[in-house]
Amino acid sequence: MKKLKDKISTPFQSAIHASGMNMATVIKLQQASSQDDKYVYAMLETNVQGITKVMAEERRTKFGLNEVQHQMAPRWYKQLLDAFANPFIYILIAIAGVSSIIDIWLPQPEDRDYKTVLVVSIMIFISTFLRFIQEFRSNKAAEKLKSMVKTTATVQRRFTGKLEIPISKLVPGDVVYLSAGDMIPADCRIVQSKDLFVSESMLTGEALPVEKNHLPIRDAADKRVIDLHNLCFMGTNVVSGSAIAVIVATGNSTYFGSISKSITEDRPETSFDQGINKVSLLLIRFMLVMVPIIFLINGFVKDDWLEALLFAIAVAVGLTPEMLPMIVTANLAKGAVNMSKRKVIVKRLNAIQNIGAMDILCTDKTGTLTLDKIVLETHLNVYGVEDDEVLKWAYLNSFHQTGLRNLMDKAVLDHVELHDYLKVEEKYIKVDEIPFDFERRRMSVILKMHNGKHLLICKGAVEEILELCSKALDPGDDRTVHLESDKAVPMDDTMRKIVLRTSKRLNEEGLRVLLVATKEFDAAHPLTYSLEDEKDLTLTGFIGFLDPAKPSTAPAIEALQKLGVGIKVLTGDNETVTQKICRDVGIPVNEVVNGNELDNISDDQLMEQVERVSVFAKLNPLQKVRVVKALREKGHTVGFLGDGINDAAALREADVGISVDTAVDVAKESADIILLEKDLLVLRKGVIYGRRTFGNIIKYIKMTASSNFGNMFSMVGASAFLPFLPMLPIHLLVQNLLYDISQISIPWDSVDEEFLREPKKWDATGISRFMVYIGPISSIFDFVTFAVMYFVFKANTVEHQTLFQTGWFVEGLLSQTLIIHMIRTREIPFIQSWAAAPVVALTSLIMVIGILLPFSPFAGALKMEPLPLAYFPWLIGILTAYCLLTQWVKNWFIRKFDTWL
Repeated sequence: MKKLKDKISTPFQSAIHASGMNMATVIKLQQASSQDDKYVYAMLETNVQGITKVMAEERRTKFGLNEVQHQMAPRWYKQLLDAFANPFIYILIAIAGVSSIIDIWLPQPEDRDYKTVLVVSIMIFISTFLRFIQEFRSNKAAEKLKSMVKTTATVQRRFTGKLEIPISKLVPGDVVYLSAGDMIPADCRIVQSKDLFVSESMLTGEALPVEKNHLPIRDAADKRVIDLHNLCFMGTNVVSGSAIAVIVATGNSTYFGSISKSITEDRPETSFDQGINKVSLLLIRFMLVMVPIIFLINGFVKDDWLEALLFAIAVAVGLTPEMLPMIVTANLAKGAVNMSKRKVIVKRLNAIQNIGAMDILCTDKTGTLTLDKIVLETHLNVYGVEDDEVLKWAYLNSFHQTGLRNLMDKAVLDHVELHDYLKVEEKYIKVDEIPFDFERRRMSVILKMHNGKHLLICKGAVEEILELCSKALDPGDDRTVHLESDKAVPMDDTMRKIVLRTSKRLNEEGLRVLLVATKEFDAAHPLTYSLEDEKDLTLTGFIGFLDPAKPSTAPAIEALQKLGVGIKVLTGDNETVTQKICRDVGIPVNEVVNGNELDNISDDQLMEQVERVSVFAKLNPLQKVRVVKALREKGHTVGFLGDGINDAAALREADVGISVDTAVDVAKESADIILLEKDLLVLRKGVIYGRRTFGNIIKYIKMTASSNFGNMFSMVGASAFLPFLPMLPIHLLVQNLLYDISQISIPWDSVDEEFLREPKKWDATGISRFMVYIGPISSIFDFVTFAVMYFVFKANTVEHQTLFQTGWFVEGLLSQTLIIHMIRTREIPFIQSWAAAPVVALTSLIMVIGILLPFSPFAGALKMEPLPLAYFPWLIGILTAYCLLTQWVKNWFIRKFDTWL
């Protein structure tokens, strides 16, 4: 976000040069801005009826889809090449290259050995092909899921009239209709507008909406394009008002498209990416240290350096976690599909891990904690007495406004009985409007009354309206307001205290309170009303709205808190109402900070306070961003749940932006995850799936790291005292291949309930510690196997090495496969916790294959021999002891470090 603002803050011409934006587009935008409507229509070869369907298709062929380049999924062949782009695959390719030289190119034809190259090639193929399939399917699924929440625009087409079409189908020359909440679909020139305010905070960082109009700007060529107020830019959004506009530029030619090309290439790494990279580096470093040691020991002890090199190559293959990319992608893709079934749509796969790691959720109050169904509960005069006259003024204000019509306006308009009674369209003719904006927090309509005078009716937040009132209507003894007969009294301190006391009482009852004020003007007043006319108002009374908490909110908050997710409320509403709702739903209110207070504290002070404060009230869009940024800098993984125009910037800033399918367009575009129900219980399911996905990824990493570490101890020990290789290179390769296949089922595994209770983050130090403590256990039983084969079965000479190697191959494969069940849970496997059926089935199959392989027709080619039956009781004893010792060490490890996976 900062990078985007920095780019915008420089003159537009520099952005052009930096991003390669077409200069002709800039000139076209400036020309469109400087000329009147007829010239604009002629320049774009269109008219007020729009273009025809045939013309639209021709222009789409010429200009392409209205999409910025980075949003498109790569072509299948690009995804296939990307599947090879992994350090572990590079290592395997290098190993295959070295092996093909030593085993195939250098020897005589009769001595050539293709087995090593073949096995390594199979491993490369399995890893890259499975990764490609998973990523290809996940991209397809993501596109399909995104189509469920596709952003559309209303366009006027010649001969067919108004149509609702996806914004990607829009072309230059299309005439589009814009209204409050819409995202601007492309760069366009306004040809007709009514009180149009557009938020450009995503481009400029300015919190205040910009007023737009259709008037030509004759000196447009001398101004920055972003400063031309008769142009609207792709990605910004309409705050209030309405307009008709004609599209000038689409896709990458737009102002936003040109900049997004230059900022998306160096998008900062998420915590997920950083974690994967740290783990990959750890495993590669370990391999680079151990492989040369094993090569040198074997070379000096056996004095056969070629054999030692081949063995070292096989060891390098064994140490390479080539399935890591596939396992990660498969887990994320499966997580996305599972979450979609639970009404959670994932737009960006890496967000799955981030939602699992989330330890703070920042949420708006309205519609998330509450029902988002506002009812007009009360209408009172200045003394706090029920008064129908106040409701009449509120109804006239809501009925005649055309700007951002919110739920409170709808609640007022539900009183349809007033429509005919007041004769709102006969007795009151609207002559002007001062629309709502998020800074003023009020709006006014100006009506011509039957006596010819103009009446300004202003409705808005208590503090903002009270500041503008110099008088209040005294309803008299009958306690009802009548503008014609009741007298106005000065807004002195006493009256101000009465108003504030009544407002506070209503707030404490959970009501949202607005004030209604009026002001009369002579009929001769010019019809150009502005903010200057919103002063010296006369207060008529209060209207109070109730937005009760959802029945599901309290249990959902409790469930999220049990999962270790702290809740902070970031709202534009006042603190009293917000505290009442928070108490109702179980959010502890420790400290409260409002927007004005936030502006008066430094970033350092905010960093010091931000963890203690649970409610931030009366915030504007950039203040929400500031709070989210402070939490992230404190080391938290922050989720932001929002659906409004004013949430878009904070959604982008958060680690994981969460919105709903009923949100405004710009919020959906900014989000990483979209909920199909605006309910925190749905989000709880998303958190659990995120943690389950991360749990299965970390299982594979810890299994691989500890298994490899243990194997290396065994290799070094065996190489030092045996007169032959403890296992041939082909044995190592086949063993590793079978072990890899057994792990393909991990994405389908379940995760312990205890693992799901707390947020989980990447910890390379924890992986190293796990590897050091758990890895050597397998080496103990490898050495026991060596002793049994060497002393009991007398496989202690070069002539009997095949028996020794076969015995260790079977024991090594079975122990490695069993460790999957030991590591996947902190419980006792097969007694307290069973793996998912696919894991049990695949690991059992691999163990059976491992046992049968020495007895199969492949045994000769693999240089194995059948094992004596007396071997198997020893094998059962060794594996049983291995499982028992691993379980004991696991319990000790959990007690000492209070963690497992």
